[in-house]
Amino acid sequence: MTEIGIGIVGGGYMGKAHAVAMSAVGAVFNTALRPRLEMICASSPQSAERYRQAFGFARATSDWKSLVNDPKVDAIVIATPQEFHRQIAQAAFALNKPVFCEKPLGASLADSRAMVKAADGQISMTGFNYIRTPASQFARKLIADGAIGDVTWFRGEHTEDFLADPQSPANWRTDGDANGTMGDLAPHMINGALALIGPISSLIAEVETVHPTRPGGTVTNDDHGQVMCRFENGAMGQMYFSRISHGRKMGYAYEVTGTKGAIRFDQEDQNALWLYSMDEPEETRGFRKILTGPAHPDYEPFCQGPGHGTGYQDQIIIEARDFLRAIETKTPVWPTFQDGLDVNQVVAAALASSRAKAWIDVDSV
Repeated sequence: MTEIGIGIVGGGYMGKAHAVAMSAVGAVFNTALRPRLEMICASSPQSAERYRQAFGFARATSDWKSLVNDPKVDAIVIATPQEFHRQIAQAAFALNKPVFCEKPLGASLADSRAMVKAADGQISMTGFNYIRTPASQFARKLIADGAIGDVTWFRGEHTEDFLADPQSPANWRTDGDANGTMGDLAPHMINGALALIGPISSLIAEVETVHPTRPGGTVTNDDHGQVMCRFENGAMGQMYFSRISHGRKMGYAYEVTGTKGAIRFDQEDQNALWLYSMDEPEETRGFRKILTGPAHPDYEPFCQGPGHGTGYQDQIIIEARDFLRAIETKTPVWPTFQDGLDVNQVVAAALASSRAKAWIDVDSV
């Protein structure tokens, strides 16, 4: 086992999740590389020191450049607001340091392209954790193995209700495209669609701000959006994204229909996958609930009991394992920065389509 010094830029919600993951991943997966929490960076010296003590880092700083350039920091996790992703990643890659960056990859399509160019074959990963549940990993395998035949149709959503109340005050989430629903929630389900079905060739979309004003300010980004698309393999698709869907707390859900069956999944019940097979006898044919267990991908390291379940933090630990594996083997692990760019290109195409009110080829943006 070899120690690797980890630096995390950003100590908030996702910074904490990645710190916990790096602390636990060695024990959970018996990784060859064992993370050492070397440095945490936050917006002020006071908050950085508070995170250092809370998460167990050796040192703290309020200057991300000091973290990136520190010789004891071997790999970097970016968990900052999107507008800082590009410059931090570029500085890290200039020093040949591996980078894990939370989605979305930069604050714009131009940022994403610049970050992919800066990576230039170095180890990079984009943070899309929801597709890493054992259930969704198993769904990917079933689809790839042909268990439901040729895919004909996909429906996906990422719906939440944290801004469903029009009297909720304006905040950082209501300002700027990168923080709107298309920048914040849509990338997760688009990544899921690309992982499960494959590339999207064309689409038509509508994006809308339902509540243009809120107490304390004007809303400058979108509340919800819908996309109808065609995948390169010929399958039809529909997706809906919303931060104003009353009652939905983690509505990352999808249905996949094929020529021999279908699959359903909902993140609010993340330890179950529903499978329909036309090969079943007519009198017993129907969706069958499959509870995840040790037989499913990346479940057993956390728990040996079927149906006991994994949780949100476990998804981040799986990401940490993949990042360490990529560094150890010097081999890219999905999703790389290029995969993050592919997602952002679909988002950009959807926004362009909404403005033009027309179908658009994804490759044209």
